[in-house]
Amino acid sequence: MELLHGPIRDYAWGSRSAIAELQGRPVPSDGPEAELWLGAHPGAPATVERGGERASLVDLVAAEPGHWLGAQVVDRFGARLPFLLKVLAADAPLSLQAHPDPEQARAGYIADGARVQGRRNYVDPYHKPELLVAIAPMEALCGFRDPADSADVLAAFGVPALEPVVAALRTGPTGLRDAVRLLLTWPPAQRAGLVDAVVAARVAGPDAELARSLAAGYPGDPGVLVALLLNHVRLAPGEAIWMPAGNLHAYLRGTGVEIMAASDNVLRGGLTPKHVDVDELLRVLRFEVLTEPVVMARPVAPGVVCWPVPVEDFALHRVTVDAATPEVRLPLPGPRVVLCRAGRVSVDDGTGLVTLAPGQAAVGPAAAGPLVFTGAGEAFVATAGLR
Repeated sequence: MELLHGPIRDYAWGSRSAIAELQGRPVPSDGPEAELWLGAHPGAPATVERGGERASLVDLVAAEPGHWLGAQVVDRFGARLPFLLKVLAADAPLSLQAHPDPEQARAGYIADGARVQGRRNYVDPYHKPELLVAIAPMEALCGFRDPADSADVLAAFGVPALEPVVAALRTGPTGLRDAVRLLLTWPPAQRAGLVDAVVAARVAGPDAELARSLAAGYPGDPGVLVALLLNHVRLAPGEAIWMPAGNLHAYLRGTGVEIMAASDNVLRGGLTPKHVDVDELLRVLRFEVLTEPVVMARPVAPGVVCWPVPVEDFALHRVTVDAATPEVRLPLPGPRVVLCRAGRVSVDDGTGLVTLAPGQAAVGPAAAGPLVFTGAGEAFVATAGLR
């Protein structure tokens, strides 16, 4: 194992305390710190110390794909690390967004070839399913809820202009597409008035509070109303949400460990000043009711849990070593990235032992042996999901 140094992305919605506290740095940080990236994504690759210098994990994998990835991962995904591990820390809402499936990503990337930067929907030919595990209380929007409930929520505001949207939702799941299209294509000159009418309505409850909170940051954005069609989820530490292709979602606030396929394809639907392509988003979205958005951890072995997901790009385990379980042996295929969340955790894969403090990470190649954890603390382990 070798120490892995991840870059921090300074998006405006990021926290000035969460990642700094995790890494034991002064709080508040100089600016917003939104995401710590621990992987080989070319947009912000992590680095490994070699000979007193930092070597990009992208370059290391490219130079020795068999060593780092293993034959099975190379055969399935090519000579690239198929997953990206992150710490995500939100003090403000992220955009409403969804991600394409593999076929949509490949076709969209080809079709976008002639578009100028900033107007492209697809920046690579890969899908981007995601799993996020809360490490502090977290709030998010994830997947469509029962449209009958959404219809009741919108009707309660008493805004006559919303009646066609409510009527579409009353038809059940088949009307979701029409309801979302109506909101996202609302005439630009009338959007501010519509959102203001909802905010001004004398309605109490969590949905009204959510609408007012979102409208304060994004006045006149129809995404404020689309957000009311989604499950409003509050995660306790250790609980997760799974976002497959076509799932409309947004993180609102909180801190989590996120693992995803190594892609940066994002189709936005609102709550953002960035490019929104309504037609392409509607083509990608799956208008299905998500009845249970929360994923609970599943025990794997003493001191080990996972959150099973139906993709081969990644798998995520959490390892806890303590007096009851002083050593954990975890045989995992392919490359692996380890992030310490609490305590001090030592990990050895046969190539070398590293001891990690909170916020530190390590990387090991597929050619190494099983991971052996000792110490006292908690760590997340990212690997490919192949068996």
